Amino acid sequence: MIDVVFYFQVHQPYRLKKLRPKDRIRRLDYFDEPLNRLVAERVADRCYVPMNEILLDAIERTDGQFRCAFSLSGTVIRQLRDWAPQALDTFVALADSGNVEFLCETSQHSLAAVADPDEFTAQVELQRATVTEQVGAPTSFRNTELILDNTICRRVEGLGFDCMLGEGADRVLGWRSPQVPYRAKGCDRLTLLLRSYSLSDDIAFRFSNREWPGHPLFADTYAGWLHDVPAPAQCIGLFMDYETFGEHQQDHTGILEFMRHLPSHVLEDPGFRFRTPAQVAAAREAITELDVDRPTSWADEDRGLSAWLGNPMQLAAHEKLYGMRDDVLRAAARRPELLAAWRELTTSDHVYYVATQHHSDAEVHEYFSPYDSPHAAFVTLMTALDDLEKQVRRGLETPARARRGEK
Repeated sequence: MIDVVFYFQVHQPYRLKKLRPKDRIRRLDYFDEPLNRLVAERVADRCYVPMNEILLDAIERTDGQFRCAFSLSGTVIRQLRDWAPQALDTFVALADSGNVEFLCETSQHSLAAVADPDEFTAQVELQRATVTEQVGAPTSFRNTELILDNTICRRVEGLGFDCMLGEGADRVLGWRSPQVPYRAKGCDRLTLLLRSYSLSDDIAFRFSNREWPGHPLFADTYAGWLHDVPAPAQCIGLFMDYETFGEHQQDHTGILEFMRHLPSHVLEDPGFRFRTPAQVAAAREAITELDVDRPTSWADEDRGLSAWLGNPMQLAAHEKLYGMRDDVLRAAARRPELLAAWRELTTSDHVYYVATQHHSDAEVHEYFSPYDSPHAAFVTLMTALDDLEKQVRRGLETPARARRGEK
């Protein structure tokens, strides 16, 4: 029996206003609320609501045989609560079905795992509380953009999770298959499930590409590809952005109809079933240890950290951001809004927009970015960080000096 594991990442950042160094910024007013609301409402209408209805229908039509998993970032949960509560209700309905698992991650979809272990733990605990309140306690984990290495896996295991998702990167696997469970080096019990990136990207990136030999892709054809996966496959990880469905690949491409029909075609072969990550981790043993000695992710061709930390601008912003944490925590004792603003700035999208990639990687970055150029994104981010740094310094002043306006 081969387990098909659909996992969908749901995330929207709080995008920044297009700030400049000479701008007068009041009350930590860094974020472009009209734009963020517009995007949240649009994606809820195009993707979240119609796709959730399709998945609920798939569960019913297959008599509960269809299963899948989600991770909703803390930022998207808050946006849906504020601007599209009906969409959030449909995710809760999926949870109530008993067929859908919701994973944990960092609350801000951040790079804290590679920057600050204490902040990573803090954000994971914040997100765990949010997910538990919304849909129940999570037992599986996925880090931002599937970033992991041996150290991160050990930390996740130490936080009590049973399963973690990762990228089936060739440089880590070598000759090994991504379609069996692993255990990261140094872990005792954490099951590592990997993404089958070619099959995942057939849906996430290539589906509407008319130059792709597989276009147009139909559900029965794709199910056949899954059925033909060679031994020693035990589980096929189909991990992708949920916004693929109806937003990145719009309805007119046929992507929603594709997903409507795919579950039944997969189940035509009695040797296949749908499972959640937690179900796979509970039922299958890791076949061997996997040594992930440096961070991998599902981003860009190098499957590393270059999407966020690949040029001097990104590194400068990243180092400045996390270098402020101790002062932010101290200042937040009197001004908690400083910590809230700082955490929103840890969202990985802000440095992602500063990337200066080439070729196909550059096209992906440009598609997601609200800026005209990476430099414009860098200026905006550093302007916000500089202003926050000033606010933190003021927050650390004694109350008497702050009242007198002393420097």
